[in-house]
Amino acid sequence: MRKIILTVLFSFFCVIVFSQELKATINLVTNQVGNNVNRNTFQTLKTSLVNFLNNRKWSSETYAQNERIECTFLLTIESTEEINVYSASLTIQSARPVYNSSYLSPIINYKDDKIKFKYQEFQQLDFNENRVAGNDALTSNLTAVFAYYAYMIIGFDASSFSKNGGDIYFQKAQNIVNNAPDGNDISGWRAFDGVRNRYWLVENVLNSRYSVFNEIYYNYYRMVLDKMYEDEKAGRQELIKVLEQIGTFNTDNPNTMINQFFFQGKSNEIVKILSKATPPEKARCIEILSKVDVTNLRKYKDELK
Repeated sequence: MRKIILTVLFSFFCVIVFSQELKATINLVTNQVGNNVNRNTFQTLKTSLVNFLNNRKWSSETYAQNERIECTFLLTIESTEEINVYSASLTIQSARPVYNSSYLSPIINYKDDKIKFKYQEFQQLDFNENRVAGNDALTSNLTAVFAYYAYMIIGFDASSFSKNGGDIYFQKAQNIVNNAPDGNDISGWRAFDGVRNRYWLVENVLNSRYSVFNEIYYNYYRMVLDKMYEDEKAGRQELIKVLEQIGTFNTDNPNTMINQFFFQGKSNEIVKILSKATPPEKARCIEILSKVDVTNLRKYKDELK
């Protein structure tokens, strides 16, 4: 489905060049790293991560150059007391094009605060999805984290074009979780590491009890956003239906990670879509959003008057 839609979206491209799935940008923030570390280390790390994400084939699908998924990774690094060992947070953002427009809609906007890794300059970034944990857990943790999010990005993108289209990639991400590095203060991979982490995100996505959220992702992008430029009113009505779906889901399954994950980065987009809704429609949506996206409730109330 992604292939069909993007062929239409980018039909002005005359030459098709087959390529990898991701078009990733990597940014590193290293001002919290001590002066005793060679700064060139982080330039080689950045280059290695760019190559790791953009030059690797993550699926068996054939992507044209214009179909690559635009995504950004911001890795904020801090020193630890151990040599060549760092703690970090990683912000992941990805977007997909909306039909018949130049607009890129956010799919992922998430910050992972629980990353610890070991890296030496010119170190090769190796990864085997069936044997993630190597001899040095801290070394393999870095590539495990980035590979996990690569699969999650591709999975959510695929799900936005076809129902359950991302399941094969979510399963690969879950395989990384099942074989993840352990020990040495590594966290984020296990159920007991917290209520919102890598484990719970992919668990929620693949949990049959929460399967309606796969439909919600598809409906939001295909039935709402992709309709907006041909029939704005119809797209807006579909958004109201999606919000009602999410409201029902949240009532049945309160405080799930997937619900919070869905809304991160979408508040401005939702406000814009609902800006021309009728007062009763706005009131109904604010009522739902007050329960499912509490973080942005003030924005909804102020801008959907």
